[in-house]
Amino acid sequence: MQLIDCTHDAHAPAILDILNDAIVTSTALYDYQPRTLASMRGWFDAKAAGGFPVIGAVDDAGTLLGFASYGTWRAFPAYKYTVEHSVYVHKDARGRGLASLLMRALIDAARVQGKHVLVGAIDAANDASIALHQQLGFVHAGTVRQAGFKFGRWLDVAFYQLILDTPAQPVDG
Repeated sequence: MQLIDCTHDAHAPAILDILNDAIVTSTALYDYQPRTLASMRGWFDAKAAGGFPVIGAVDDAGTLLGFASYGTWRAFPAYKYTVEHSVYVHKDARGRGLASLLMRALIDAARVQGKHVLVGAIDAANDASIALHQQLGFVHAGTVRQAGFKFGRWLDVAFYQLILDTPAQPVDG
């Protein structure tokens, strides 16, 4: 297994497969409809425009097993040091520690980029994701009750944050 930088041309279909499985089978994503391959162009373009990493884990054959990324937390300048992250592992590759490996690489990337806070918005019933985040040092920052509605029920979203010691000299503006 190896960590790589994902690109649209090489990884969009595999990332789409992982995302769409999460959309239709879980509350890991509060989307209703599977995304299209065409939508991945905009997704990758937004990551590139923000300078945000898309880190993948591939097996020896080059098959994408999972990915992690982050993006804009909120679209106001004072939030420039805070990012919201995501990590997804293919359904056939779960339970191997890939999410932890991907998250550690993502945290390292955030430090290199001078980010200060990583935020995870996690379905409050997703015990595995909450445990992963807690193992990595994330702390519960609050829960918004009944924030989403999917699969015929209200969903609570729990926010977990990790505060980094970067950037060394934050600036306004």
